[in-house]
Amino acid sequence: MSMEEIVNVEFEQPPQTGFVAAIKKGFKGYVVWNARSTRSEYWWWTLFVIIVGLVVGVIDGAIFAPDNFGLGPLSIIANIALFLPGLSVLVRRLHDIDRSGWWVWIALIPIVGFIVLFIFSVLPSKMGPTRWNNRIPA
Repeated sequence: MSMEEIVNVEFEQPPQTGFVAAIKKGFKGYVVWNARSTRSEYWWWTLFVIIVGLVVGVIDGAIFAPDNFGLGPLSIIANIALFLPGLSVLVRRLHDIDRSGWWVWIALIPIVGFIVLFIFSVLPSKMGPTRWNNRIPA
């Protein structure tokens, strides 16, 4: 393999992930922390979490009387079920832009943390290798 072929292989665009594939990757890779998630995979996962939250919230409101925080039993179950896969997708997204997964802790800083993570999530993928392996969970 010539040097030109190697450079082209290392710096090609990451694959686009569809909605269903992103959901499957999110659940299958919920304990995969040393891989990368593309921007499309992260945002499809985020849309899925929003849709699930809305649907479960409507069902909770119709069937159960939500507690003081507006969470019914189905919402609590959904939040618990989606927490670890969502955290894993976010850490892998940070790896994709060549940032440490420890950056998730910045979310503990009110407003600023959210803004920083939002900016990181919209940045394009780093082409080529990063400090983490190049696997994207299948």
